[in-house]
Amino acid sequence: MADSLLLAKRAPCRFVRSRARKAWHQLILSRRLRCRPGPLRWCGRRRLRRRLLQAQAAGVDWKEGGCLVSAAAVEAAIRRLKVAASRPVPAATPVPAPAVPAFPHVPPPLPAGPGRAVLLLPLEQSFVFGGICRVTCLYGRVQVFGFTISQGQPAYEVYSAYTNSLLSIRAVHYPMPEKSKKEMKREARTLLRVHLFRGDRCRLMKYFSPLCSIVVLEHLKTSTTEFIISHPGLSYVFLQETPTSRSTSDYLTLKSVGIRRSKRKNSLQLSESVISAVDELVSISCEEVDGCPVILVCGGQDIGKSTFNRYLINQLLNSIPCIDYLECDLGQTEFTPPGCISLFNITEPILGPPFTHQRTPQKMVYYGKTSCKDNYEHYIEIIKYVFSSYKRESPLIINTMGWVTDKGLLLLIDLIRLLSPSHVVQFSSGRSKYMPNLTPDYVDDTDGLYTKSRPKIRNRGFYLPEAENLEYADEERESPVVFAAHKLMCVRSEFTFRKTPRNRELHNRVLRELAVLGYLGKLQPLDPKSVSPLHGLTPYQVPFNAVALRIMHADVAPTHIMYAVNASWVGLCKIQDNVRGYVNGPILLAQTPLCDCVGFGICRGIDMEKRLYHILTPVPPEVLRDVNCLLIGAVSIPQCIFKSQHGLEGTIPYVTTDYNFSLPGAREKVGARDSEQNYEEKRYPRPKLYRKIYRY
Repeated sequence: MADSLLLAKRAPCRFVRSRARKAWHQLILSRRLRCRPGPLRWCGRRRLRRRLLQAQAAGVDWKEGGCLVSAAAVEAAIRRLKVAASRPVPAATPVPAPAVPAFPHVPPPLPAGPGRAVLLLPLEQSFVFGGICRVTCLYGRVQVFGFTISQGQPAYEVYSAYTNSLLSIRAVHYPMPEKSKKEMKREARTLLRVHLFRGDRCRLMKYFSPLCSIVVLEHLKTSTTEFIISHPGLSYVFLQETPTSRSTSDYLTLKSVGIRRSKRKNSLQLSESVISAVDELVSISCEEVDGCPVILVCGGQDIGKSTFNRYLINQLLNSIPCIDYLECDLGQTEFTPPGCISLFNITEPILGPPFTHQRTPQKMVYYGKTSCKDNYEHYIEIIKYVFSSYKRESPLIINTMGWVTDKGLLLLIDLIRLLSPSHVVQFSSGRSKYMPNLTPDYVDDTDGLYTKSRPKIRNRGFYLPEAENLEYADEERESPVVFAAHKLMCVRSEFTFRKTPRNRELHNRVLRELAVLGYLGKLQPLDPKSVSPLHGLTPYQVPFNAVALRIMHADVAPTHIMYAVNASWVGLCKIQDNVRGYVNGPILLAQTPLCDCVGFGICRGIDMEKRLYHILTPVPPEVLRDVNCLLIGAVSIPQCIFKSQHGLEGTIPYVTTDYNFSLPGAREKVGARDSEQNYEEKRYPRPKLYRKIYRY
C-alpha cells in the first residue's frame, strides 16, 4: 500500500509545486525565499522531491489530495535510493586540494581602551610594525629582536624606527602546559577579562590555539622621543602617516597605540650564517668554564655589524645576567654620542636604534673625531686605557670600525693582537670591498701598523707587550706569557642595504645627530607632556680657573680659543693634574690628555666680565664636582638645535652668515666623516678564482 501511494505521488501527471505548497505549513524546507511562481525544470523537481523525502524520513507526515503518505513509505523510498547509490560509479579524476598555509594569519588587533590594543599571535607568526610602544606578554612567549619576553615579565619599551630595519614581535615555542585545551582557553579568557569586553574576548578566542601567544601593546611617550620628534623633519623617525582613504579599523586601533603595521619584507632578515654564529656564541658563553669569551666583530661599512651586536646581546641576556661591551667605532657608536671609546656593562635588552638607549658607561674617553685617520697612535692608546678596566667576569663583545682597507686593515690586526679575542666574527658581502680572511695564520704572518709579525710559538699564541712589566711567580717566569689563537667565524651578510656611496655620508650624519639629540633628551623633565626648549633650561656656571681647555681636532690660536668654545659640544673630563692653583683663566693645555670622560654638554655662553662658562649638561651635580677639563672636538651640535627651538623671538643666537672660514680652527665641514677616497689605498691581491668571477 505504501508503495502504491508513493508511486501515485511520483506520477508525472501530478504537479510538484502544488504538493510543495500544501506541505509548506507543516515543513520548513529551507531559509531561502520562495521562488517566483512558474514551472520547475526536471532538475528542480528532482531536488524538491528529494528534500521532501528527507523531511518525511525525519518523522513528519503531510497530506495531499486526501491521501496520507506515511513515514514508512518514505523510508522505503529512501532505502531504494541508498541501494541505487551503492552501485559502483566510475572513478573520477582526483582534484588536488588547494594549498593550505602552514600557519594561520595573524588575527586583527582589538582595542583595549585608550592607547591600548590586544594582539594574538599563532606559533611562529610575526607582527612587523613601525613606531614605539610598550609590550607586555599576557599569555605564552614572544621574541623581539632576539630577546624573549615570557608571561609574567614586566613590560618592555620597543622602538621600531624607520632609520633602521623594522622590528617584529614573533610568537615562539614554549613548554606545553599539562592542561587540556579547554583549561588553557579558560586561563587565557581569565587573563583577557581585565583588558577586553565579553564580545571582544569571544571574538579573539575564536583564533586561540595551543602554543599561541597574547600580547598587550600600550602607547609609549618618553621625554627623549618627544624631544627628538619636536624638531621639524624628524617626526618620520618613529611613525609615518598614510592617506586617510586607506584607514581601517585595524589601522585606527594601532594608530591609537602609536604604531603602524608593515610588511614582512621591511623587517629584520637574518641569514642562516648569522643565526648559526649567534647560536654557537651563545652556547660557548653559557658553557665556558676556564674564562669568558672575548668576541671581536669586524667587517666593512654598513654591512650589519651593529645589528648583529644588538641581536647577539639580546640572545645572551636570555641566558646570562650581563654582558660587557667595548665600543671602538668612533663614527657609529651604540650607547654614547659619536667620537667616544667606551666600555659598558649591559644588563637590559637593546630594543631600538642607538639614539633610543644612550647610557652611562663604566669607562669612557672622548677622542673628539669620528675617524682616527689623523692620529692612529692616540687611538690605540685610548683602547688600551679603556680595555684595562675589563674584569673578565662576563663575555665581552668588541665593535670595530668599518674601515678595513689599507691602514685600516693593519690597524685591525693590531687590535686583534692587543685585545687577544677568543672569537673573531668577520662579515662579508657581495657589495663590500674585498677583505682577506683574518685567520690565525694570516694575523700571525702579517705586520700591523704598530706591531710586527712574530714567530709562531707554543699554543699558536702572541706575546702581549704590556705583559713585560707584570710580576709573575717563579714557576710562571720560565714560560712566556701568550694568548691562544682566536677562532675565525665567517658570516655572510644579507642585510638590506639602504645606503649607497652617494647617500652614505648624509645618512651617517643624520644618525650621529640623532645620537646627540638622544643624549640631550636627558635634559628634559621626566613628565613628557611638554617639551622644554634648551634655551629655557638653567645652565651651570663654571669659572675660568676651575677647568682646563683643549681643542683636539685643530690648532687654534689662543686669541680665538673662546670663539671655538662658545656654542660648541664639549666633553666633561677628569685629569690628574690640579688646576685649582691658577688665579685667572682660561687655562689652556698644550697636549690632549688621556683622561676619563663623564659626559657631555653644550657651552651655551661665555661671560667675559665674570669669567664664567655657562654649561648645559644632563650629568648630575655630584659627578660634575670632579670635572676639571673641557675637551672640544670635531663633533658638532645639530643645526636644528639652533634653528628650531620653540619660543625664540627676534634674532636667533649663534646663527649668522657673516663667518670667516679662513680663521685658524674654522672648517667648512666640522664633524664630517672623512671619506676613504681621500687616502691612497693598497689593493690586496685577490685569489684567482675570485678575480675571474669578478671580471665576468
